[in-house]
Amino acid sequence: MSTTTSAARAQTVLGNDDWWRDAVVYQVYPRSFADGDGDGTGDLSGLRAKLPYLRKLGIDAIWLSPFYTSPLADGGYDVADYRDVDPRFGTLADFDAMIAYAHELDIRVIVDLVPNHCSDQHEWFQAALAAGPGSPERELFHFREGRGDLPPNDWESIFGGPAWTQTPDGQWYLHLFAPEQPDFNWDNPAVRAEFRDILRFWLDRGVDGFRIDVAHGMIKADGLPNVGKAGDERQVMMVGRGELPYFDQDGVHEIYREWRPILDSYPGGRMAVAEAWVPSPQRLARYIGRDELHQAFNFDFMMASWDADSFRTIIDKSLMEADLVGAPTTWVLSNHDKHRHVTRYGDGPVGLLRARTGTLLMLALPGSAYLYNGEELGLNEVLDLPDELREDPSFLRTGESRDGCRVPLPWGGTPADGFAFGPAGAAAPWLPQPASWAALTAEVQEDDPASTLNLYRQALAVRKSNPALGGGAVRWLAAPAGVLAFEREPGIVVVANLSKVPVSLDAFGGKALVTSGPLTETGELPVDTAVWLQR
Repeated sequence: MSTTTSAARAQTVLGNDDWWRDAVVYQVYPRSFADGDGDGTGDLSGLRAKLPYLRKLGIDAIWLSPFYTSPLADGGYDVADYRDVDPRFGTLADFDAMIAYAHELDIRVIVDLVPNHCSDQHEWFQAALAAGPGSPERELFHFREGRGDLPPNDWESIFGGPAWTQTPDGQWYLHLFAPEQPDFNWDNPAVRAEFRDILRFWLDRGVDGFRIDVAHGMIKADGLPNVGKAGDERQVMMVGRGELPYFDQDGVHEIYREWRPILDSYPGGRMAVAEAWVPSPQRLARYIGRDELHQAFNFDFMMASWDADSFRTIIDKSLMEADLVGAPTTWVLSNHDKHRHVTRYGDGPVGLLRARTGTLLMLALPGSAYLYNGEELGLNEVLDLPDELREDPSFLRTGESRDGCRVPLPWGGTPADGFAFGPAGAAAPWLPQPASWAALTAEVQEDDPASTLNLYRQALAVRKSNPALGGGAVRWLAAPAGVLAFEREPGIVVVANLSKVPVSLDAFGGKALVTSGPLTETGELPVDTAVWLQR
């Protein structure tokens, strides 16, 4: 596919260069979304077949978690070939067909980019192992001599244990994540040139943006100094709570200043959003701007407790930070790394009711919203997976597992027959779906006006048709204790009842546009319920 053809298509079909400012983006975890060839693993052909479903849902873009060639030691975030599709997910031709169809449906496509580390099966790392100490091949990574029998320094892996693994020749290599994920040496010009070329490769195929994995990584402090923490205190956390010599180093911004002109050289509003965990809004602001990235994820909203004061504090803080960085904030409730919010909010009927309310609250806030595949079905975290089926590399080291939010989606069928994930007669999904999902399949929810699926469709349709939602400002309104109430211009009022008793809506006026659950017989807003009102 030529650059001219794909770029022109993106510009002509999709138009608005600022689409990302208030877009609703749907994260697709390819392995678990839809199986097109019946082997039990989700793939690009399965995704392509479900694009009309996503169009009907009302989203503006999809974000694909990694689909590149990979041993899947960390769910695809260990990339062996950045310019090809893993055979389990299809081919480059399948990718081209998928993105072309997505653009026909006015759906943009964002892809994950993993620049901090690659797979230990990547040809560069294999060449480095073979070349030995002191070779140019090893300069593409962080190989060091140890301290006697100890690693080069005291850095720890995100997944637990030391961040260093020793090779047979005695040297050690750095991996902030799993041993199968060696960190690139971004001080090496060849690494920088390689990723500039990777950006162009996917932009030439028509992608509309990139989600930058571990965007605060890549650059390490000179000399790789010790952190100095010891004992039971874990030094490594993705959430930036302090200065660390391997995260949020100033030099990372030079990389993004190299990338931004590449994005800007393609028409059609190509963008990049950072997964950046940093200690302060001021540090986050440095990632965003006319010469760096377009957006950074705001994870605080996902971390809020089910409490009106917690949400109010985080919303105010997030909007203030958005003003500071000069870009709209992003809102998210679930993703591939965290327990699904139905479960975080209490699980069962209570958790589902609260999840629906949290969704209405999120979709009414200014900025862009990121949804995680299956949340529109009200899926819960699968907590009882057999240990032998878990694949999260963190599980063996820490006991923590992200597998429960990655269970394949139930499109239809029954527990007895097996939930539909692929075509008739397909192999069982790579992770088992719980029998309790029988009432949550897309097939069951399709024609139920009260279903979570149709709540999402209704809310997204209202958001898309009303300029008061997505952009603009928030004006807080007086409300009873435990209740969040704010107005979006012109005349949309959002009320979320997180208190212990039903509340009257008389003081707010207006007609109900969308409710997360039914009002009481007397028109009050029940506990754990939200409503959008049109004044």
